[in-house]
Amino acid sequence: MTRSLTAALQTASARPPGMSYKFQRLREKIRRAVELGELKGKLPGERALARRFHVNAKTLSKALTDLAAEGLLDRSIGRGTFVKGSAPPASAGVGRWLVLSDSPGGEHACTVEALRKVCPELQVLPALDPVRPSQLNQFSAVIDLAGKTSDAALRGLIVRGTPLVLANHEPSSYSVNSVMIDVPFGVSRIARDLLMAGHRVIGAVERRGRHTVSAAIRAAAQRYAPDAVVDSAEGREIGALLSAGVTALVCGSAAEARVAETMLSNLNATVSIAAVGCGCASKQFSGYFVDCSQVAEAIVRFLQEPAARPTTIWLAGAWADRGTIKPLRAHHESELPSSFTLGQPQS
Repeated sequence: MTRSLTAALQTASARPPGMSYKFQRLREKIRRAVELGELKGKLPGERALARRFHVNAKTLSKALTDLAAEGLLDRSIGRGTFVKGSAPPASAGVGRWLVLSDSPGGEHACTVEALRKVCPELQVLPALDPVRPSQLNQFSAVIDLAGKTSDAALRGLIVRGTPLVLANHEPSSYSVNSVMIDVPFGVSRIARDLLMAGHRVIGAVERRGRHTVSAAIRAAAQRYAPDAVVDSAEGREIGALLSAGVTALVCGSAAEARVAETMLSNLNATVSIAAVGCGCASKQFSGYFVDCSQVAEAIVRFLQEPAARPTTIWLAGAWADRGTIKPLRAHHESELPSSFTLGQPQS
């Protein structure tokens, strides 16, 4: 037996029962630091804690979650992690945030409510264009969910030094912190499933001028079915896609999927339909969805722990099967590859 293997076995045998996982050993180190008073009040940010204990973010998060479940720590979105009983009132030190949203009661409702739990004085307005100083003086940060805010308006915020985070849309001209649902990832997975289920004419449903969904479907088609045809339109233009012979629709947001579903119902048409986006906004479609609390948590992280330089956080959605994706009638599931299951990752 080699010396390194012998040392590894000795180390493993020396561990206390129940301490075989790295996050469990980290959990006990943090517990000990709290008991000794080395960690008290509000704990350092997760990046700083990870560096201190020489672990990655995933290991740290699991350890903190365990300690919070035991009641040793309090964790909440945006406020951070506190030793039990030391957390200040929810609104302390947060200031007042402005959220720009063109659909505060629709697609963005869950994200807005999750943010409001952190900042009770949060205010929601439509996209600002142009920016008026009188509108901004009262706010400590701006969160842009609208996707229609002009470059001039964004520049005005940047020049003022106002903390700014974009969500679900990328800046076109300026480097700004942003939180993005990984639409290309989700669409490519859905497109793969549809192509393997026999669909060869697929419609991309997204806002006019955008090409993220159609590009991801075409990339998947090049790999899995080069003969496939991809057409694109907005949700209200579904009739044109049906005329082109589409048998499946892939939507770039839950909002577009709802519009498409309404149009399909009006036209008495039935096709497979899937979407990518906020899971709270869509309970009826199959697809890849991100919980809105994750979006809110990432936004708040930017505001509470400013990054050294503008950064984009990509959130990959989880698969939700709600039965709206079906193989073509001419393609029975028995004819599909034995390893294929709708919505499941393929090797």
